[in-house]
Amino acid sequence: MKCYFLAQIEISDPAEYQKYLDGFDAVFADYKGRVIAVDDDPVVLEGDWPYQRTVLMCFPDLSEARKWYDSPEYQQLVKNRHRASKANIVLVEGRE
Repeated sequence: MKCYFLAQIEISDPAEYQKYLDGFDAVFADYKGRVIAVDDDPVVLEGDWPYQRTVLMCFPDLSEARKWYDSPEYQQLVKNRHRASKANIVLVEGRE
């Protein structure tokens, strides 16, 4: 069952965040995910959407999403994002 990674990100240090982006593709390429959307100005239809950047990615299943997120390479890289931003991030399983 597909698994979606959904993130809301508020960037406070663009230069540090760029370090994260610079290494992202090389790490992400080793896994079976794909980036579906990145939007810095999403249209909010209802409620609050507290952070500016929204990222949506898709993986074949929850296991593959966790392999990527928990990998030593990504955990090293994500330190740049943690220093540069705050985020709300969830994994959501798709429907058949």
